[in-house]
Amino acid sequence: MSCRVADCAAGWLETGEDVADSRDHDTTRDAPPGVAPPTTPSSADQTATPGPLTGMLVLELGTLIAGPFAGRLLGDMGARVVKIEDPGRPDPLRTWGQGERDGRRHFWTVHARNKESVTLDLRSAEGAGLFLDLVARADVVVENFRPGTLEKWGLGPDRLHEINPGLVIGRVSGYGQTGPQATRAGYASVAEGVSGLRHLNGFPDMPPPRMALSIGDTLGGMFAVQGILAALLARTTTGRGQVVDVALTESCLAVQESVIPDYDAAGVVRGPSGTRLEGIAPSNLYQAADGTWVIIAANQDTVFRRLCSAMGRPDLAEDPRFVDHDARGVHQDEIDSIIADWASQQTAGQIHEVLDRAGVVVGPVNTVADVVRDEQFLARQMIVPHTVPGVDDTVLGPGVVPVLGDTPGAVRRGGAPEPGFDNAAVYADLLGLDEARLAELANRGVI
Repeated sequence: MSCRVADCAAGWLETGEDVADSRDHDTTRDAPPGVAPPTTPSSADQTATPGPLTGMLVLELGTLIAGPFAGRLLGDMGARVVKIEDPGRPDPLRTWGQGERDGRRHFWTVHARNKESVTLDLRSAEGAGLFLDLVARADVVVENFRPGTLEKWGLGPDRLHEINPGLVIGRVSGYGQTGPQATRAGYASVAEGVSGLRHLNGFPDMPPPRMALSIGDTLGGMFAVQGILAALLARTTTGRGQVVDVALTESCLAVQESVIPDYDAAGVVRGPSGTRLEGIAPSNLYQAADGTWVIIAANQDTVFRRLCSAMGRPDLAEDPRFVDHDARGVHQDEIDSIIADWASQQTAGQIHEVLDRAGVVVGPVNTVADVVRDEQFLARQMIVPHTVPGVDDTVLGPGVVPVLGDTPGAVRRGGAPEPGFDNAAVYADLLGLDEARLAELANRGVI
């Protein structure tokens, strides 16, 4: 799947029946000068230990992966995240995912978790006005429209900062908010290619494959959160918010280690290296006697010596071909062949037992069926249930990363089952709108 972060006009949707519940919120919190006090998360969604972002109000715009992933991460850490969808065109992510149960797919369950779902037509004057009322109470706005979209609606950063000078605005786009290509539509797949990241994947002399995920979107969302948190920290001293400008292309570029200096200094054009990294040996996967694959990583000199002893070949550590990191990089094929021959005579269980005991880094190549049963993941609550409010549906999903000792994040609920599920709760709580006013707005398609 490729992810669109262009003009999300095709991804905005009509709410069904408004579903409400009554919630009280504490709206009192000290804020820097010029910053509107935010609200705390809904009491129905609170956990015993509040997350580190409890008290922050985030308004999430946009669709699909990059922006919503950023919103998810902020929600995981305790922020109250209000996801805003167009009344006529909801987020297409609601229909994504490869597994289906009872007519439901579950990409949405994970990426819309810990969020309240409201509908609002930002293109209409009245809808834009309601959004600005929400902005006055917010700490963060996250959006992933094509650059210029918010400005076209009269909701660009200048206008938002007039309403709330302390607002942090996270903007995720394909190429960034400036530059000659800023207004181009952006996809994760293209961003991976433009940045050179895709060129590094796969095997030499083969078409460069993509990972079976929209990794470019995920990287963009992660960098957006990093920038948002830095901007919130800066706000504590300046009292002012700022724009966090994240490009998918640049997010993919940022993780490429020494690729650029290797080229600049020595003319090296790094390329795909299959199951290993060139010059880093041994660090590869090897097939055991039972046909399963095992990853053995022993490229550090001390760990390599342990591996040689565990294989019954201590002489290899003194062999001039393998005596140190540089030598093993030159003779990578030879050492890989020796380890592969040894591994082929052991079962995967035997390899793990021998190498674990020797202190050699080793691990399996798990499928998701293995992952959800992994004792380490389970012990650290990395496989957790997601319960969708209003629907009798609970499904497993990933836990919250990173783990904080004193104020851990949590999965408080899965994504709402329908657009606008929280309209009454959010608009009544934050803006004081009563049932009659909500019904009027819904009848006119504003919410």
